[in-house]
Amino acid sequence: MSYYEALNLKSEPFSTSPDPYFFYPSSSHDSALKRLEIAIRLRRGLNVILGDVGTGKTTLSRMLIQLFKDEPDFIFHMILDPSYKTEFQFLSSLAKMFGVNPAFRSTLDYKDALEKYLFQKGVDEKKTIVLLIDEGQKLTPSQVEILRTLLNYETNEFKLLQLVILSQIELLPKIRRIRNFMDRINLKYIINPLDESETRALIHFRLKQAGYDASGQELFTDSAIRHIYEYTQGYPRKISMFCHDALEVLIMRNKKFVDQDIIEEIMTREVR
Repeated sequence: MSYYEALNLKSEPFSTSPDPYFFYPSSSHDSALKRLEIAIRLRRGLNVILGDVGTGKTTLSRMLIQLFKDEPDFIFHMILDPSYKTEFQFLSSLAKMFGVNPAFRSTLDYKDALEKYLFQKGVDEKKTIVLLIDEGQKLTPSQVEILRTLLNYETNEFKLLQLVILSQIELLPKIRRIRNFMDRINLKYIINPLDESETRALIHFRLKQAGYDASGQELFTDSAIRHIYEYTQGYPRKISMFCHDALEVLIMRNKKFVDQDIIEEIMTREVR
């Protein structure tokens, strides 16, 4: 029996997989999501979401796709890791993703084919093409230049490609050196870790989504949550991993709720 079944949960509450169902809309995440939605609907082009490791950027991207799932005029593509050995390999991957088949195999042919695709979809078929790139800090200057070229394709009213780059902060000094790329950024937003109140809300939200009935006893005491916040500094991924460990200890110790003692036991184990 898995631990969540032993706790009368219907699903795993603290998985670190980017499931939109467990997306907790903190003020920072909610603001980023709404502003991205507006930018995409208005077809404003380039948007950059920055944040440290584990702040929830990937889950945010899955939630963004979820928002548009019933709207066939919005076509989403996603690159999980833009680590390509060459500029041509990156272009080739984009063409394959968009379903484009250039007549010849030169860089210029691929760029021309991508331009035709964006005009066909955006103008003739009135579709909105959205490209999400996760791990954006891995983009090379030549890849950024390709993206800049694609962002040049536009009508008098809107950009033909909606580009959302989700990245660690390290991307910022890289693109600051490319002024004609920086100048194209419509939205630059930094996702911050949660505060203590949001950490508590995230834990309760995830337990509720997993089917926990808190009408009797909360599964985590206030002092336990305070210690989790102090240890994780409000990073959602760390919070999920820590809470998962706490529930494991809860089951193994045959206790009713996660208290300060359990949290301190895990913290001691972690620092060894």
